[in-house]
Amino acid sequence: MKPKTLILRTAGTNCDAETQHAFELAGASADKLHLNRVLSDPSLLEDYQLLALPGGFSYGDDIAAGKILANQIVHHLKEPLRRFIDAGKLIIGICNGFQVLVKTDLLPGALGGATGQTATLTHNDNGRFICEWVRVKPIGNKCIWTQNIPELELPIAHGEGKFIPATPGVRQALKDNGQIALVYTNQNPNGSTDDIAGVCDASGRVFGLMPHPERFVSAQQHPAWSSRKSPDAQGAGLAIFKNAVRYASQAVGAGV
Repeated sequence: MKPKTLILRTAGTNCDAETQHAFELAGASADKLHLNRVLSDPSLLEDYQLLALPGGFSYGDDIAAGKILANQIVHHLKEPLRRFIDAGKLIIGICNGFQVLVKTDLLPGALGGATGQTATLTHNDNGRFICEWVRVKPIGNKCIWTQNIPELELPIAHGEGKFIPATPGVRQALKDNGQIALVYTNQNPNGSTDDIAGVCDASGRVFGLMPHPERFVSAQQHPAWSSRKSPDAQGAGLAIFKNAVRYASQAVGAGV
């Protein structure tokens, strides 16, 4: 039986189809559901083992990137999502989804004596939207999504991707707990503290990142694909989804 993925979309989401495709290539089934359906019936979450908050510009990123969707989650879905996580299930937030998760208390979680929102993603240091390819490297093996993946190249596309911990204590706790899951290696495109490109929660099952792994699941999605030896090979980003699907397939508490 394939693990089931819920891809949560709302006004302004624009990467839901790519994310669905990535999970299906990785061996899961995937459904795109509008936020309003889940708000009206949070029990829908119980049918799924994986949850994805895809990229885009939810609600036009009014106020701040991801802030309105984060508020909806905090006020209406906080407890259902907490139960989802406590059941051993997995969540990923990509780009705008990452922005949403850090503007709730789901990522990186209560750290360094701080509670509530303990980090943010704010405007890039250069003050403009960035769309390019970067090299990133997983750190450690706490994060289920990035375990045993070597350095890889992924595209980014964001204007508010600078990760900043709320306090020095949160910054140190991220390092001490192994919750820095992904770092930029060849450049820091947005000024993120400690070159952070992605973090996970204390369980390693909730993961957020600014790069877009769903946009590199086929070798042909890379701009230099025609000069590579194996243009029919998978893209490096697919490994992130395969890790999650493999874990969900094997996890006793994930309800597969």
